[in-house]
Amino acid sequence: MREIGGYIELDQYTLPMLHEGALALNCGRNCLAYLIRARKIRAITLPKFLCESVKNLCQVEQIQVNYYSINEQFMPQEVSLKSDEWLYIVNYYGQLTHDQIKALAVKYKRIIVDQSQAYFDMPVKGIDTLYTCRKFFGVPDGAFLYTDVQLDEELSQDESFERMNFLLGRYERTASEFFHEFASNYNLFASEPIKRMSKLTDNLLHGIDYGAVSQRRYDNFRYLSKAFGSINLLDIHDVEGGFAYPLWVENGAELREKLIEQKIYIPTLWPNVLKDVEENDLEYKMAKNILPIPCDQRYDQNDMDYIISALSKELTKKAPYNSSIKQNSRV
Repeated sequence: MREIGGYIELDQYTLPMLHEGALALNCGRNCLAYLIRARKIRAITLPKFLCESVKNLCQVEQIQVNYYSINEQFMPQEVSLKSDEWLYIVNYYGQLTHDQIKALAVKYKRIIVDQSQAYFDMPVKGIDTLYTCRKFFGVPDGAFLYTDVQLDEELSQDESFERMNFLLGRYERTASEFFHEFASNYNLFASEPIKRMSKLTDNLLHGIDYGAVSQRRYDNFRYLSKAFGSINLLDIHDVEGGFAYPLWVENGAELREKLIEQKIYIPTLWPNVLKDVEENDLEYKMAKNILPIPCDQRYDQNDMDYIISALSKELTKKAPYNSSIKQNSRV
């Protein structure tokens, strides 16, 4: 029987949602699981520079896994696929263009594109493409999949209300107080089955001004690029709705610790890479020393100036030549 009246719950949001036409699932790893089952994939080649959750998923799905290296432009190097093998492409920091993705599809035929770091980069038509929501918005779960294949399984709908505490807590208090809850929620999806996106997450995603978010991320990314471009070992281009600004410096790992001491939280993306590859591999150097500097919609140019000032002070302690960093240079 339907309930009428009583206390009022969360409002129903009706703004247009980005990726409205895609298949809405509970997490990014399960977008890949969906494709593995629907396309009957038995072998896949993954980049070495990748989180272990993807490798673990492939092991659970009992498919053969091979690996390839990338270059400093984040493009695949020396990949050789068998006739039934798929290639997993990650659009790191949104640096791959549509033309590059199209060229990879022509060359390798069977590719899957991971846009978990490029939420605002729309998919190339006809290419299986997945997106994850948690890296860009204050939601506990959620992902989108573009594909023309359908999985012949009945999917239940996820529920998210019990996963909201760390998000609500950080809104009113500090991130450190709720980090363990955040980590527990992240680890939860290692064993979650494929489900449809929850009603709660779907509703929250309908309450976002995507144009404003994309613009703020772009402005912040560009501002950081102007400040650090002269010392960045990566040759990167500005992107719409940037995930984070990737600053590669030789002592990045040490600088990360100094910034964390100042409560500027710069993560080590995919620390598993430091165990999985050799120290002289490019992927090891990237995982250790690339600093993904926050540039998201929570922050404005004053925040960017604060980060630039803190980081430049640490950089000049290590190498005086880094004083070429451009501080407080308004875009």
